Amino acid sequence: MKAFSVVALLLGAAFTQANDRLTLLTESYPPFNMSIDDRNFARGDGVDGISTDIVREMMRRAGVEYTLTLRFPWSKVYNLTLNKANYGVFSTARSAEREDSFKWVGPIVDNDYVVFSLPGKKIKINNFEDMKKYKVGAYKDDYVTNVLKKNGVKVLETLKDSYNATKLKEGRIDLWASGSLSGPYGADQVGVTGLKQVYLVESKGLYLALNSSTPNRIVKKLQVVLDQMKSDGSVDGIYDQYR
Repeated sequence: MKAFSVVALLLGAAFTQANDRLTLLTESYPPFNMSIDDRNFARGDGVDGISTDIVREMMRRAGVEYTLTLRFPWSKVYNLTLNKANYGVFSTARSAEREDSFKWVGPIVDNDYVVFSLPGKKIKINNFEDMKKYKVGAYKDDYVTNVLKKNGVKVLETLKDSYNATKLKEGRIDLWASGSLSGPYGADQVGVTGLKQVYLVESKGLYLALNSSTPNRIVKKLQVVLDQMKSDGSVDGIYDQYR
């Protein structure tokens, strides 16, 4: 009986450890998450960015084992996390439609979803109705894309957000809906500078979304650690490295 109890205890501990190991996924969404060689696939140390560095430090402090993979497209990493136990995805917006599908840690970073035009363009946007007069580009399945579509704005979607910067420069779209940081960062990578912000769609924090079966104790532990990182200046320090 003693031997059986010891085996059961060891098996229980092994199960708990395995249950604590997370598979984290992300996409290329600079400067929050990106590969160091600007590709659409990377693992481990090949992934960096503001959100990535925050999540990495959060996992270290919480003592949670994990693997980290950046891959493409966004719909793939989103659906894997939605359907597979112990999976997590970042950086993603938290919305009423998504609320009950995941368990949430965050916000990891703050993000403004905005609309850009090229400098010198005399485009004034006060509301969604004004946007309907123009060709608007956005990233496929992104949060801001869905907001615009729900408000009746026709959106020309791309599989990579920085493609919209090129389309804007070439005159194939008039406006580009993206993140206030990620948009200019991605545009700079393809030689497009001086973007003009013409409308704020929404301010929305970005989160780590965990599969709904993730143990609550892990979610709580990660949230406590993240809150501590914000209080002790660690999060601000990571931001400073990318400014």
